[in-house]
Amino acid sequence: MTKACQPSLQRVNFTYTLVQLIYWSLFAAFAGYQTALLLGRGFTSGQAGVFAAIRCLSGIVAQPLLGGWADRHRAIPLKWILNVCFTLALAVNAVFYFTRPGFWGTAAIFVALGALELNAYPLLDSMAVQFINAGMEVNYSLGRGLGSFAYAVSCVVLGRQSAAFGVESVLWTHAALLVLLMAVVACCPTAPVVSHASAPQTEPPHSVWQILRASPSFSLMLAGVFFALTAVMPIVNFMVNIVVSRGGNETHLGLALFLMGASELPAALLFPHLRRRLGSRGTLVLSIVFMAIKPLLFWLTPSLGWVLAVQPVQMLGYGLFTPASVYYANENVSPADRVRGQAVMMMASNGLGGMAGNLAAGYAIDLGGVNAMLALCTCCGAAGVACALAALRLQRQKKA
Repeated sequence: MTKACQPSLQRVNFTYTLVQLIYWSLFAAFAGYQTALLLGRGFTSGQAGVFAAIRCLSGIVAQPLLGGWADRHRAIPLKWILNVCFTLALAVNAVFYFTRPGFWGTAAIFVALGALELNAYPLLDSMAVQFINAGMEVNYSLGRGLGSFAYAVSCVVLGRQSAAFGVESVLWTHAALLVLLMAVVACCPTAPVVSHASAPQTEPPHSVWQILRASPSFSLMLAGVFFALTAVMPIVNFMVNIVVSRGGNETHLGLALFLMGASELPAALLFPHLRRRLGSRGTLVLSIVFMAIKPLLFWLTPSLGWVLAVQPVQMLGYGLFTPASVYYANENVSPADRVRGQAVMMMASNGLGGMAGNLAAGYAIDLGGVNAMLALCTCCGAAGVACALAALRLQRQKKA
């Protein structure tokens, strides 16, 4: 098998970790404060949930399409695809800052940002997977964990920035981080590719439907992931409502998001050991269980202090989910579908799960308050655990 000149592992790990640091910082600048931005512009919690759901839905539609296109055009480096998306996202960010559109105009902006920025998540994962499949020991979990820590620190900084200069100022930070990310992505090494002259004939990429039909246990696990993310995504997007309901303010919001994001860094160090003992499948199921526990704990919190105290449950929940889902998808789809497989996992989790959770949670808050939202999320988490355990049992029966 003939490969292109392979870059040094040190350079790959350094640049990929830097990309994760910047991406999750800019993610915090928008996703962490989108509800506060929308409430500040006069929208209701229900409407904020609709916009967040629209953003996720846009990502759902775009991710498998772009992932499939990348699988069919492997000669085009993923980093160039990413930078096209980031350039367009920068333009949309400028429109959002300098205008005050109504409902439909804001919806169009969230559609564009969902298609452009949420697509970066599975493509960034696929960049790491390409090096892993080429035989390089990329430390994905550490890079992702440091990205979560950057998210946490950014939330604290952005909380103080919002208090000093207004919540609209986070859009300037979002734009600056987009420019920085484009520069770093352009400098990333390109994964080695197999030469067509000497490579064995491989099967063509499959459709999403074909991928799901080929593995019922994979499809059932995706259902578990969907319900688990439906349970936890509203807690992130409506953290401002939870904090205020327990007696806090926007400054406390930054602290709460910091504790949540910082708790994901220990998960990055813990993941390799759990993967060796439980495998990617067992670790993924463990993360789903703790994502189901999270809304229940928030539901039981009587005060702001308890809201801050339960944030570290994120470590064994979403903190483990991200690396576990990447390895699980890579190991449970055919080599021809690995980019699309990452997109399908993202589609089921942050895409469909985020869309359904945010849409239902926003209206649950309007109708019954924060506790009604948390009760709904707890039920969704229980459904996720049931699906994940069923998928695990089906896989064991298949092996037997």
